[in-house]
Amino acid sequence: MKAIMLVLGIVVLAAGVLFALQGGGIVHWPPESTMLDQREWIARGGVIALIGLALIAAARRMRR
Repeated sequence: MKAIMLVLGIVVLAAGVLFALQGGGIVHWPPESTMLDQREWIARGGVIALIGLALIAAARRMRR
């Protein structure tokens, strides 16, 4: 369970960072994304990234 939660946290963190970077216009991949240069995705991506960090922290605190 610990490994699953850790991997899920990493994936959610990466997605949140990608969303925030797309919203800020820093990353333009994929080119057909609707999030490109949409400022509201900076905040949404940040929240998603924080959820990923919380999952990672919770996984690290779990016992084996």
